[in-house]
Amino acid sequence: MTVAWIYTLIPATVAILGAVIAVNVRLGPTLVSAIQHFAAGVVFAAAAGEIMPDVAHSGSPVATIVGGFAGIGVMLAVRQLERVMKGPAGLLTLVGVDILIDGLVLGIAFAAGANAGLLLTIALSVEVLFLGLAVTTELSETVRSRTRIVLTISAVVVLLPIGAFIATPIASLPAHYITGFLSFGLIALLYLVTEELLVEAHQTPDRPWVAAMFFVGFLLLLSLEELMW
Repeated sequence: MTVAWIYTLIPATVAILGAVIAVNVRLGPTLVSAIQHFAAGVVFAAAAGEIMPDVAHSGSPVATIVGGFAGIGVMLAVRQLERVMKGPAGLLTLVGVDILIDGLVLGIAFAAGANAGLLLTIALSVEVLFLGLAVTTELSETVRSRTRIVLTISAVVVLLPIGAFIATPIASLPAHYITGFLSFGLIALLYLVTEELLVEAHQTPDRPWVAAMFFVGFLLLLSLEELMW
């Protein structure tokens, strides 16, 4: 699990680099939508290829159901929070919650196995790259200092290793508990794909090559998984 904590530094660094890019280069909506589609495909492939098989073959249906419903409850609470909180402070709070859950899910993935953790690290790196770009664009409308924006993003992504640290005790739990937490993580990842990344991406009129980026991301991570095995 120490490895999980170290690996969270990769997506955290990517998010900061995304912020640095966004404060210096204004990305067009079509390119942002393409990144969102690509990120959704990568995260979906990680969830379907690594987390779901571990849950399905665990032989612990009760743990799967309990963890899954816990994930549904948390995701619905996050969705309700999105409707209540507005403005930069609300955005940072929501992104912070999202990143904390990402760190927790990454820690849980490493509890399931090194390959699952590594692939999810790649998937979440693409996801937080988008988050860094999106939050930076939003903050740029009210905050003029580029340094302050990048430092704000850096402070938020610290929640990634914190989430992995919270997940550390899970590795020593009995197998059915780990299954429950993996089921929770699976729901969180699917929510991220279906209710956040793709919803945001479809606010921009789709072009064929933009829509295809979802499948490019999916196939890329699937191919990487094949090579790792």
